Amino acid sequence: MRAILIDWLVEVGHKFELMPESMYLTMYVIDRFLSLQAVPRRELQLVGMAAMLDLDHLLVSVCLSVDDFISIADYSYSRQQILSMEKNILNSMAWNLTVPTPYVFLVRFAKAAGSGDKELEHMIFFFAEMALMEYGLVTVRPSLVAASAVYAARCTLKRSPVWTETLKHHTGFAEPQLLEPAKVLVMAHAAAPECKLKAIYKKYSCEQYGRVSLRPPAVAAPQRLA
Repeated sequence: MRAILIDWLVEVGHKFELMPESMYLTMYVIDRFLSLQAVPRRELQLVGMAAMLDLDHLLVSVCLSVDDFISIADYSYSRQQILSMEKNILNSMAWNLTVPTPYVFLVRFAKAAGSGDKELEHMIFFFAEMALMEYGLVTVRPSLVAASAVYAARCTLKRSPVWTETLKHHTGFAEPQLLEPAKVLVMAHAAAPECKLKAIYKKYSCEQYGRVSLRPPAVAAPQRLA
């Protein structure tokens, strides 16, 4: 159910051209809130909408309105339900909504990986968003998730060497630390074409993002990820 929610939120974020950071913070808020309160399945989408509404206002990006969410959710929830959940989330988290998400590290790591290499940059952010879908990576440090996205991207695009001294310096991680989380991301990429939840895959198959999701996944090569 969490994966279904993320898939839908990615579509919403892409449609309304929200700031990239808002998606990562939205998922932090959702996961944190779910760790604090039990939420009925029928209200999970409501939590997602309220969290995204909170972060959109906080980051002052597009400034989605409550009416926008009522519409895109096919009128499943009322204005009062959305505002009430928004208030519940803010109070439960004591208004502490901002933390260092993978996005904070991605911006720096992507530059270290290859400043000006747009294809690599798109691939890195593709893997970073794929990581949001992986519940097993929720408790992994954001910096490690970001570094693993860089590693998986360089493997997929066959950049050599895969992990440089510059990347080791800027990320603080050695190659062996990245193998397991990067393998999870590469496997997710390989499974994406047949997966029912493919909002991220479709998003990064667009010309805007260099169609990077359509690149052959690094499943069998290099051997370090096999």
